Amino acid sequence: MVDRDLAALDDPVGQSLLGHHAPLARRYGRALGYLPDVATFAAVPADPDAAAPEATDATVWADLARLLGPGELADLFSSPATPPPDWEPVFELAGRQMIWPGTGRPAPAATGADVVELGADSVPEMLDLVERTRPGPFWKRTVELGTYLGIRHEGTLVAMAGERLRPPGWTEISAVCTAPEARGRGHAARLVGALAARVLARGERPFLHVAEANTAAIALYEGLGFKTRAAVTFRGFRVP
Repeated sequence: MVDRDLAALDDPVGQSLLGHHAPLARRYGRALGYLPDVATFAAVPADPDAAAPEATDATVWADLARLLGPGELADLFSSPATPPPDWEPVFELAGRQMIWPGTGRPAPAATGADVVELGADSVPEMLDLVERTRPGPFWKRTVELGTYLGIRHEGTLVAMAGERLRPPGWTEISAVCTAPEARGRGHAARLVGALAARVLARGERPFLHVAEANTAAIALYEGLGFKTRAAVTFRGFRVP
């Protein structure tokens, strides 16, 4: 894998919004964000002057403020860009970005029959599972970002995972969660493996993000073959 492919992972939100997820994007000036109820993530150029000399740091943050609105959350995901001092910090979380190795690792095996694809009609039960397990942000239209897979037990959704960010050449696996009563049965590993197989089959590579404190998830992903690429910090700010 050449460096320019890896470079897309330095700004996964912006690269997704400018590319595969452009139909789900909103934009004001140099600021980008997802449509409401799809995702809270927003992006600004890390170096405004490099792409547009007239776009100063101040105008970029003014663009983002106009895009989101006063008092709204600016979820910058893993962007290193720092807003002006009057943007109140809301959260900061240490994490890591992990990627599937380019060579030397076989694709995951085919999934079992009980792994099903989840669509718009499954959103209420997906939201309920997210509320119980807290895997990260998930909204009414998040399912539109890509393919979501689930496992049901006696008709009840007990585990799911899906595709989120789509920078060129990559697909992020996210929303990996299992109901407390169904843990320890390998559901998460099977779902992540099934998604990774789909991503690889279309000529892309899987990647994901995980909180540094979630050691169990890190061990799971390493066991499946993912390697740590970089440490990241997830940050959110309140628009003044």
